[in-house]
Amino acid sequence: MKCFFGVWCMWKKLLAWILVTVILTGYGIQIVEAFDQKENVRMEKVIEKPDQNSLYAKAAVLMDADSGRILYEKTGHQAMANASTTKILTCIIALENCDLDSEVTVSTLAASQPKVHLGMREGQKFYLKDLLYGLMLESYNDCAVAIAEHIAGTTGDFAKLMNDKAEEIGCEDSYFITPNGLDAKNENGFHHTTAADLSLIMRYCIKTSEMAEQFLTITREGQYQFSDIDGKNSYTCCNHNAFLQMMDGALSGKTGFTGNAGYCYVGALKRDDRTFIVALLACGWPNNKTYKWADTKKLMQYGISRFRKISLDEIELDAGEYAPVQVVDGQGTKIGEEVTTELEVAPVKENVELLIEKDQEVHIEYQLSRKLYAPVTEGDFIGEITYLLGDEVLAKRVVTVKNTVKRIDFCWCVKKTAELFPM
Repeated sequence: MKCFFGVWCMWKKLLAWILVTVILTGYGIQIVEAFDQKENVRMEKVIEKPDQNSLYAKAAVLMDADSGRILYEKTGHQAMANASTTKILTCIIALENCDLDSEVTVSTLAASQPKVHLGMREGQKFYLKDLLYGLMLESYNDCAVAIAEHIAGTTGDFAKLMNDKAEEIGCEDSYFITPNGLDAKNENGFHHTTAADLSLIMRYCIKTSEMAEQFLTITREGQYQFSDIDGKNSYTCCNHNAFLQMMDGALSGKTGFTGNAGYCYVGALKRDDRTFIVALLACGWPNNKTYKWADTKKLMQYGISRFRKISLDEIELDAGEYAPVQVVDGQGTKIGEEVTTELEVAPVKENVELLIEKDQEVHIEYQLSRKLYAPVTEGDFIGEITYLLGDEVLAKRVVTVKNTVKRIDFCWCVKKTAELFPM
């Protein structure tokens, strides 16, 4: 009887597993069994490219953080309000421009900022480092204004720093007015960015900036305690970026919400040798606070499941395509011989390492002159090698002349004739 009961339990588990697999497969989800160090089985979703209608966000981007390539987007270049995700830009500007131990004095404007706020009072003094934790962990609006005024004097002057930095990073359609991301507009437009630009800013914060490590240290802290400089008031900040505990390899992120922007989020994750960034704008309104986590996990899992890293430097070129090229009327060692010059292929300057889908292959296109006319000089441009992924140009390598070849002239002819008939 016990044997029968054991077999029946085993079959029940098997049938349940098959049923779950069938249901999930029907929704485009596959199941992968992966064993951790304790030999426990965990299930991990492996999904195909998400249908845009399956995302809650009105605008979304999945970016390869190493190359800056967009791997997936849904209206990724539409200008939209972005709430407190703005604070990642405020934070990195502060890190790059100020001593963390510098003293910040609270102004009337900073003390009057609406919730969410630290509750600072006019005249209070704080160390900049402490306010950055309040800015990024709790998203305090008064901390943002105090930081901005400390750096630039006024929030207006700080906004100019923000817009200049955004342009430097490569943002194409962003305009910042407030350091905390509260909705605002002026004669030049409204406070906004795009999902694509927001991804670029996060990429800069965690990859490109010389203060990237400090940015990651702050934004990954679970809890932080500090006091004002006088030591009269103590504060505790807790990190509200729940994504840090949702997926292995979560690196950083920032939430945001205003009535105009809705729920917004930008976050980064590193898995093996790949780093992904997800940016979401207008991802639901109350009471749909969790929509941003569902979209983030879906896009991150799509990236993990479908993309592999390649190095363009490791793709072997066809040696025959850039073999030595004939130089017509070029001076050689003797009259009548064919003269050639070798070619120099420049290294890949950008996007050396990037992510492509597992079933994709990079195609190489050669556009080179097959015949040159003397004179040619070392370094002369004769064409380029293009790396293509479908119709997308990934990178180009310039090809130049390696050896100078002079044109045949009267003096050269006399010299070579004399060599044929020595005295």
